Amino acid sequence: MQTEEYISGKKFRESLRRPAPKPRTVPAFSIQSYQRGVVVEKPPKPKEQARHPISNTAFKRFYIRGDFPISMEFSSFGYKIAWKEPIENLNFHHYLPVFFDGLCETEHPYKFFARQGIHDMLVHGRSKILPVIPQLIIPIKNALNTKNPEVICTTLKVLQHLVMSADLVGEALVPYYRQILPALNVYKDMNVNCGDGIDYSQQKRENIGDMVQETLEVLERYGGEDAFINIKYMIPTYESCMLN
Repeated sequence: MQTEEYISGKKFRESLRRPAPKPRTVPAFSIQSYQRGVVVEKPPKPKEQARHPISNTAFKRFYIRGDFPISMEFSSFGYKIAWKEPIENLNFHHYLPVFFDGLCETEHPYKFFARQGIHDMLVHGRSKILPVIPQLIIPIKNALNTKNPEVICTTLKVLQHLVMSADLVGEALVPYYRQILPALNVYKDMNVNCGDGIDYSQQKRENIGDMVQETLEVLERYGGEDAFINIKYMIPTYESCMLN
């Protein structure tokens, strides 16, 4: 004879309860995330910024046609540019913007000639540099918008050299901050965190976050009294280096 299993009152009442519904998954940072019985999904990870393709630059076309008065020489210190005529006699309105257009180049020998050529012209240009500033803004902006770390770091170094190359160049760049600085705002806090390791990019000046901060400080020092307020307007997180 079978005996019925004894069920306690507590167990009987629990059997009458409806099973708890599974929590709904709702998007992060939405009004639904404030409701009860929901699970907030993790925010999406930021996607890697797509790099803009570097098209056939004017510098590359000029170089292939042989329009530049330059050639490559090798010395005990490495490769260098041999200018076929004195740099002081060059038409800076013609050559300097084209060399700046070559900042986007990443292939040898184009990038070598463009970067070394800019350096040589900024060293010897002096009073010829200031009148050419308006023609350099678009090449600088295009180079910063490539989203290529190598190109961006090189452009920031060139921008610093440009500001310190001659008198009043830093002040002449202030009206163009609205075209140049938005790209820097994206990379200002992009620093390499390597824990206990050694970040060799800082020694080589290839850390984008550090280079952006360094460039902004140079712009402020050489940009005159209106430089800081214009930098602050475009990059609100920037703090003046002149107060320290």
